[in-house]
Amino acid sequence: MKITLTLNGHAREVDLPPLVRLLDALRGPLGLPGTKEGCGEGECGSCTVLLDGEPVNACLVSIGQCEGRAVTTVEGLSDATHLAPLARCFVDHGGAQCGICTPGMLVSAEALLARRPEPSDEEIREAIAGNLCRCTGYQRIVDSIREAARERREAGGAA
Repeated sequence: MKITLTLNGHAREVDLPPLVRLLDALRGPLGLPGTKEGCGEGECGSCTVLLDGEPVNACLVSIGQCEGRAVTTVEGLSDATHLAPLARCFVDHGGAQCGICTPGMLVSAEALLARRPEPSDEEIREAIAGNLCRCTGYQRIVDSIREAARERREAGGAA
């Protein structure tokens, strides 16, 4: 079945059975390996992507559900030559460690900052509650997101 979607801002078409997991389509035929598989059951958040701007677990969404919709992956947050400021804050503040949870954390944080430019620490923690991390203890991730929010505000809201 031919599925047409907007992927990281670009129109794409993929010919796959409609029940193939979005995660597998992204990492396979669509060539975007940044989205990670952790548990495959929607529990860890490593595979979080934005579907029409809302965070979803790509392991629980079929490619058929994406027909005519917009999907944003971690690759869509940066370009080929520049690291997104949010990702840079994760590096600068130690929010990224082993890297398995990082793509999902970044995508969840992006969704939060798009709707709440000045989130409280409690709002940050709630936004990333579906993303499990075993390395950082979460405080460095919260610090990273708080700093990215501050930088965005100072830059006039620019990503």
